[in-house]
Amino acid sequence: MNNIPEMFGCMVFNKKVMKERLPKDTYKALQKTIKEGKNLEIDVANVVANAMKDWAIEKGATHYTHWFQPMTGITAEKHDSFITPSKDDSVIMEFKGKELIKGEPDASSFPSGGLRATFEARGYTAWDPTSYAFIKDGTLCIPTAFCSYGGEVLDKKTPLLRSMEVIDKQAMRVLTALGNTTSKHVRTTVGAEQEYFLVDKDMYNKRKDLIFTGRTLYGAKAPKGQELEDHYFGAIKPRVVAYMKEVDEELWKLGVLAKTKHNEAAPAQHELAPIYTTTNISCDHNQLTMEIMKKVALKHNLVCLLHEKPFEGVNGSGKHNNWSLSTDDGINLLSPGKSPHKNAQFLLFLCAVIKAVDEYQDLLRLSVASAGNDHRLGANEAPPAIVSIFLGDELEEILDAIESGKTYVKKEKAIMETGVHSLPNFVKDTTDRNRTSPFAFTGNKFEFRMCGSALSIAGPNIILNTIVADELDKFADVLEKADDVEKALNELIRDTVREHKRIIFNGNNYSDEWVEEAEKRGLLNLKTAPDAFPYFKHEKNINLFLRHGIFTPTEVCSRCEILLDNYNKAINIEALTMIDMARKDILPASVFYVNELAQTLCSKKSLSLSINCGVEEALITKLSALNDSLYERINELEESLVCIKDYTDVEKLAIFCKEKIVTNMNSLREVADEIETLVANKYWPYPNYADLIFGVQ
Repeated sequence: MNNIPEMFGCMVFNKKVMKERLPKDTYKALQKTIKEGKNLEIDVANVVANAMKDWAIEKGATHYTHWFQPMTGITAEKHDSFITPSKDDSVIMEFKGKELIKGEPDASSFPSGGLRATFEARGYTAWDPTSYAFIKDGTLCIPTAFCSYGGEVLDKKTPLLRSMEVIDKQAMRVLTALGNTTSKHVRTTVGAEQEYFLVDKDMYNKRKDLIFTGRTLYGAKAPKGQELEDHYFGAIKPRVVAYMKEVDEELWKLGVLAKTKHNEAAPAQHELAPIYTTTNISCDHNQLTMEIMKKVALKHNLVCLLHEKPFEGVNGSGKHNNWSLSTDDGINLLSPGKSPHKNAQFLLFLCAVIKAVDEYQDLLRLSVASAGNDHRLGANEAPPAIVSIFLGDELEEILDAIESGKTYVKKEKAIMETGVHSLPNFVKDTTDRNRTSPFAFTGNKFEFRMCGSALSIAGPNIILNTIVADELDKFADVLEKADDVEKALNELIRDTVREHKRIIFNGNNYSDEWVEEAEKRGLLNLKTAPDAFPYFKHEKNINLFLRHGIFTPTEVCSRCEILLDNYNKAINIEALTMIDMARKDILPASVFYVNELAQTLCSKKSLSLSINCGVEEALITKLSALNDSLYERINELEESLVCIKDYTDVEKLAIFCKEKIVTNMNSLREVADEIETLVANKYWPYPNYADLIFGVQ
C-alpha cells in the first residue's frame, strides 16, 4: 500500500470510522463520553460494540481482547472469539456492549505488590473510550483499564487518566482566574522518542545473556566502537532501511504518528520519533511501537534490543519524553511567544513546572529507576541521576531580572551567517540546546531525558502531571482569592523564582563540578534504583497522591514493593545467567585453549631444545591464573546468591543486591572479559562485540 493517507489508521476504529458506521445520536453520545468524561449508557455501548464488531470482521478479525497495561511494564491481552452458538447448532458472530465495557482477567497472576493474594483471582478491565480500538494480528484490541475485585488499581493507565483529569482541573482554575473564558479543557501532550539496537538474530541466538536478560553480561570492547562518531545520522544500511520502512507502515496502519528515523550515536543503534499527541494515546502508541519494532525485526532476521544498556562501553538507549500543556482551543501554555518576558501566563506555567520539579525531584528520579537504567544514567550518554532543569540563557536572564526587580532588556536575535553566497542566512535561536540536562526546555515543551528505552512512559507522565497539577492548585488558590490578580500573578512568579532557582542549571551536567555544586544546592543524587525507590513511600509523596486521588497509600506502597521486587528479580536472573555462562561455556573454552597451547608447547619441546616456547608459556601462565580467578569469582557470586533467602524485606534485599551481588557480577565480568582478549576466536563460545554491533549490513 503506497498511499500513506489511505494507509494511515486503516486498522483503527477512529473518529472517521465512527462517523461512517454509528447512528448520529450514538456518535454524539460516544464523543461526549470521550471529550467530557460522561458515563456511557449500555444501549449506546451495544450499538458501538456491534458496529465495532462488524468493522473488525470485515478487516479479518475473528477475536477481540481487552488490551491493558499491568504493572509488568508491557501490555497484556486475553483473546475471545466473536462466535456464539445458535439454536441450529451453527454459530453467529456477536459482540455486545457489556463485553465491550467490561472484561474479567485473572488479577492474581499479575504484579500487585501484596494487593491481591493468589486465591483472590477476580479482576476487571474497563473500556477506555478515549483511546481508539484497533486491529492487531487478526484481533480487535480494546484499550482498557485494569483493577482488582476490591477496586485497587493494578495498571498504569488508570492513574495516568486520573492525573490527566487533575491537571486539566487545576490548569483550568488558573486560566479562569487569569480571565480566560474560551478554553474548556487543558490536555498534556507527549511525544516519546524511542532509541533501540538491532542485532543479527543468528548471533543473538548464540548469546544466553541477550536471550535471558536483554543485555550482554560479558563482552570485551571491540577494536572500534563509536569513537569516530561516524554512525550518528549516517547513511542507513539497506537491511535496516527495509526494517524501518516496514515498521513505519505497520505503525501508520495503527494510527501511530511515526515521523523521524535515523542512526543514533552507537553502532547498531537507531531512533524512531513520533509526532506528539495526547498523553494517554501517546503512552498506548509507545507500547505498540515497542511491540511492533520487536515483531518486525524477527521478519528481517534481526532482533530489536530495548534494554537501556545492551553493550558495555557504548551508548545505552533512552526514551525522551517531550511533555507539554495545551488547551482544547489550541493554546500551548508552554509557548513563550515572541516576547516571553511580557508573557505572564507562560511565565506562571513555567514557574509551576520549576517549582514542581524542585519539590518532587525524588519522584521524577524514581519514575525512571530500574536495574537496566542504572547502567545508563550518569554515563556520558545520558543525563546524570541528579534532577535539574535547563532553561537556556534567555529564559534564565528573564527570571533573574524578575527576581531582582530589574527591567529585562530583550536582545535582538542574531543572524547566522554561513559565509557562502549560495546558502541563505537565517535567524539564530536565542539559546543553545543542552543534551546533558535531565529536564530541558526545548522551545515550547520540556524534554524529560532520563527515561530508559524499555520503560513504560505512563509512570513518568503520571508523576509529571500530578506534581505540576499540585503547584497549579496552589497558584489557583492565591489567584482566586486575590483582589489584584495581576499583582498576585507577578508575586507568584517572583517568589517561585527566588525559592526554587536552585533546580535550574544550564551548564555541563556531566562535570564533576556540577555534582559538587548540586550537593551544595541541596539537590538529591540518587545514583541507583534501590536508592530512589523508597522515596515513593515518603509522607509528602503519599499525601500528594492522596490529595489528588491518584493513588491510595496502600497503592503507593504496593507500587514501591513491585519496583523493588522487579529490581531484585532482574539482578538475580542476571547473576544466574552469568554463572551459567561462565561455568559451562567461558571456563571450558579457556581451559580447552590452554590445553591446546600446552600440547603445542610439548610438541615444540620434543622437537628441539632450541625452539623458543616463550609465547605458549606466557599465555598458559596468564590464562591459567585468570581461569583460577574466574573459578573463584564464580563461586563468590554463587555464594552471594545463596544469601538471598535470608532476606524477607524487599528494600533490604535490593540494597544487598546492589552492594554485594552487582559488585560480584562486575568482578566476574572483569576477569571473563580479559580472558576473551586472550583466547583465540575459534575457541570463544559466543559472538563478540565486533560481530554483534557491526554484524548488520
